[in-house]
Amino acid sequence: MRLSEATWTDAAALDTDLAVLPVGSTEQHGPHAPLGTDFLNAESVAEAGVEAFDGDVVVAPTIPVGIAEEHRAFDGTLWVSPDTFRAYVRETIESLAYHGFDRVVVVNGHGGNVDALAEVCRRISRTGDAYAVAFTWFDAVGDHSQDMGHAGPLETALLRHTHPELVREDRIEEAREGAADRWGEWVSGVNLAHDSDEFTDNGVVGDPADGGAARGEELESLAADALATLLDAVEARGHE
Repeated sequence: MRLSEATWTDAAALDTDLAVLPVGSTEQHGPHAPLGTDFLNAESVAEAGVEAFDGDVVVAPTIPVGIAEEHRAFDGTLWVSPDTFRAYVRETIESLAYHGFDRVVVVNGHGGNVDALAEVCRRISRTGDAYAVAFTWFDAVGDHSQDMGHAGPLETALLRHTHPELVREDRIEEAREGAADRWGEWVSGVNLAHDSDEFTDNGVVGDPADGGAARGEELESLAADALATLLDAVEARGHE
């Protein structure tokens, strides 16, 4: 059930303590993919995972702005501080828990959120207010995960499957030409580049041409199955 589309009486009548909270970012994704790529992909995976799960789950409204200052050089990018992001996510989970939805899987679509989400979920679980874990979809797609870049094959593929109208197909070649091969500028295991424009001309890392709609369908299926399995585990842990 999408919480944003339900009434309060619908929410009161729902017999479940499970919720998913999609989170992402509004940031540059090259010349071909929309600024909302990360939160759109998180939403798609969250909804597919809930559909694959055998049970009722509340789908909370998506948090669309995250920790993305590394993309500030590219127009349209929005970001908040890590402290603000952690507080917003924590208080959103606390409000879900107040209404009994106190087993929460945060479905994440942005790499810059990973560390903060892990910290928030550990903290809120230790206080006993809720039990929460963070799930990043592109870490749960098997061998495909090795190809994760930025606005590269995986993110483009999932968008081509779920939101094909938002991918600027006439700019794919431009995206390829300005892309970097890898994220960052590494020396002795240290990334010297704090911002993405230091190593990619147009914000892209990886080849978006390698991300077709068929691959996107497979990615969604793999991520959805992984999320459904995780929901099973979270539900069981909540009732031990």
